[in-house]
Amino acid sequence: MSEHKYDLVVIGSGPSGESAAMNGSKAGLKVAVIDARSEVGGNCTHKGTIPSKALRHAVHQIMQYNRNPMFRNMSEQKWLSFAQIRLTAQKVTEKQTAMRARFYARNKVDLFFGQANFQDNQTILIELENNKVETLKATNIVIATGSRPYRPPEVDFTHPLIFDSDTILDLATTPRNIVIYGAGVIGCEYASIFNGLGAKVDLINPADRLLAFMDDEISDGLGYHLRGHGVLIRHNETFKSVEGFDNHVILTLNSGKKIKCDAFMWANGRTGNTDQLNLSAIDLPANQRGQLDVDDKYQTTIEHVFAVGDVIGWPSLASAAYDQGRSVSGVISNNGTYRKINSVPTGIYTIPEISTIGQTERELTAAKIPYEVGKAYFKDTARAQITGEETGVLKLLFHRETTELLGIHCFGDQAAEIIHIGQAIMAQKGGGNSIRYFLEHTFNYPTMAEAYRVAALNGLNRLF
Repeated sequence: MSEHKYDLVVIGSGPSGESAAMNGSKAGLKVAVIDARSEVGGNCTHKGTIPSKALRHAVHQIMQYNRNPMFRNMSEQKWLSFAQIRLTAQKVTEKQTAMRARFYARNKVDLFFGQANFQDNQTILIELENNKVETLKATNIVIATGSRPYRPPEVDFTHPLIFDSDTILDLATTPRNIVIYGAGVIGCEYASIFNGLGAKVDLINPADRLLAFMDDEISDGLGYHLRGHGVLIRHNETFKSVEGFDNHVILTLNSGKKIKCDAFMWANGRTGNTDQLNLSAIDLPANQRGQLDVDDKYQTTIEHVFAVGDVIGWPSLASAAYDQGRSVSGVISNNGTYRKINSVPTGIYTIPEISTIGQTERELTAAKIPYEVGKAYFKDTARAQITGEETGVLKLLFHRETTELLGIHCFGDQAAEIIHIGQAIMAQKGGGNSIRYFLEHTFNYPTMAEAYRVAALNGLNRLF
């Protein structure tokens, strides 16, 4: 057993871990990264963000082809299997993994593949695949182990027709009908994917509305759109049992309903990956969801031990994880790159996309802030008519008196890209965050960005 000494050891090579390691190395720290997988990239690259968004893009392309009358002149509708589109995701994952491996080599970050176990708050033992053991001594340690799907013990996930959001990527066939339990971000995204592949989808929602944290109008729009394409959404339903048989699964709900399907996907909740770290050795408790509490600078209750990314909970987004990782290594190295992360845009890759930043109408009403609304419906924009992506709306919320931009909510094609224009204006100081910006500057035509001008005119015309 050998021992190595580092200024910084990062456990996990997902977005937050990678960012912490890269920034730490550039700041002159001697850095090592430990990952339980034999490849870098974390869940984001191998099980979550990258493969699911690659799947979504492939399915969206199939949908565009099948509904475009121009292509009907060349051939009949085409349908691909889940296994076929999964190959697209695998290729993207391979490219991402290779690229990220180069990052570590270029920045002289040492990589160790194996399970990390705390011995004390500055010592980590690594169980390598070849039964060898390495010991790392670290001045500072960052836990960036991410999360995994929550698995209720009553559900038999070893059954070949029962999946979670990780194992669904191993699905070999395209089910004729699938039940997805959980209508959060992951559930809604996979409902769009399987619906786009022609499967009948039952989306079971334990809550009373889809994506309850979103603006109500945007949430309602998604529900209307999914139903319009054949997804059956069941609100306020909780599961009693899931039974797997040779060629089908039966879900029994507490309401007494029974639903038969070819495949069942559990998409309700996630758990922080902390149970294998031997945190008891440093007296660092995780909450019931396996997550760690941190302060504003991502430090846990243990000196020199920090945590970032999904393992600390909100906002559980890859985009925020990158910023958290850079910030925590900025704290450790004191190189000026720390920043407190508050406002984060949310991107939800349903078909169509959803993206939002800032306050919702419900929040503004509760706070008694006098706001007004400006909207641009995509069906009325030239660019959307050209691309055939006419479903959607850009919604701007702004202060009636100051015209300060308070919230941006977008549902439609390229929503996750469109949002950043408004985000940049919201962040301006000294009155630069007014909705009037969109009238005082010229937008290319025809573009989707032009929707900001239309929405600003619509909103300002409401003032008196």
